[in-house]
Amino acid sequence: MKITDVTLALFDWEGIPSLSYGAHAAQNTGRSRLGLLTIRTDEGVEGHGFLGSATNPADSEANSLIRVLKPRILGQDPLDREKLNHLMWARVRQTTTRAIGVIDVALWDIAGKVAGLPIHKLMGSYRDRVPAYASSEVLPSAAAYAEQAVQVQEAGWAAYKIHPPQRLRDDIAACEAVRRAVGDDYTVMLDSTWGYDYPTALRVGRAVEEMNYYWYEDPLADQDVYNYVKLRQALRIPIMATEYPLAGLDSYAVWLTERATDYLRGDVAVKGGITTVLKTAHLAEAFRMNYEIHHGGNSLNNLANLHVTMALRNCEFFEVLLPEAAQKYGMAEDIAVGPDGMVAAPTKPGLGGAIDFDLIRRKTAHLLS
Repeated sequence: MKITDVTLALFDWEGIPSLSYGAHAAQNTGRSRLGLLTIRTDEGVEGHGFLGSATNPADSEANSLIRVLKPRILGQDPLDREKLNHLMWARVRQTTTRAIGVIDVALWDIAGKVAGLPIHKLMGSYRDRVPAYASSEVLPSAAAYAEQAVQVQEAGWAAYKIHPPQRLRDDIAACEAVRRAVGDDYTVMLDSTWGYDYPTALRVGRAVEEMNYYWYEDPLADQDVYNYVKLRQALRIPIMATEYPLAGLDSYAVWLTERATDYLRGDVAVKGGITTVLKTAHLAEAFRMNYEIHHGGNSLNNLANLHVTMALRNCEFFEVLLPEAAQKYGMAEDIAVGPDGMVAAPTKPGLGGAIDFDLIRRKTAHLLS
């Protein structure tokens, strides 16, 4: 089997709810653009992936995907994923990690379709369902966080995570309000999205530690290994880092050698695809650490993340980023949390997603090939 063509259809996404996840993130303007990647083969099997998100339009990464990465994989066997992964990473300075990631996801989609199996079965499934947790947007008040947390709890979801406004007193107040609202036994986490310097991170960390928060995520700058080591030594609450920077397998080494985090983290978009996420999750397992998978930014990335989650022993939850209307687009049928608070494993070959090709055709602005 050989790859015969690679195309990227850039299609419009409008009516996105206003949202923020912190000062680090791009603010959405109510519209964005995704890219439907299609990898075609000489045997008629196609693989797909989505590029972009509500806050990161695909336009900025599309040209390098076609110009730099497409020539690297044309004529190659799509089942040689490890070979192609190395060929693509060798050109990361001329392209982006997300562009590499969407191609890698589409290659796994092809492999599953050829085998007639869901991707998680190719990896070796560990389970057929996983507990979901809700991950908040930045909300206007402590009371708003408490209200949302109760809604999530009453819906039967496993846990609730706060993205705070990144102001010391307001962040602690939000965490206190949520803990009072859901009670002492419900699982809650704090994700401060790289928002603090070390003294602030220590103060907030001590506060949520006393409130029995489950983990304390990304309080410091994404590459501040020095201060993460200090923070981890000063606190009892588990620290989670490594979601960013946009990087591959080798970026995790320093976090392990310096003992700078209790959990490793990543997703198929920011780490360059399923291949990297699977490797890093197994690396975490070697150190008896959990690898909690981050939201993927779009519907097909989330589906790819779900496949990996089903093949991992050391991943506890599936993240659902709120509001869901700002995370889901381009699918005729998307991932849904069941009434038991669980997300079921995909059962169809490859990614197994029902892409809304009619919608994409109507909304396509440019076709790159």
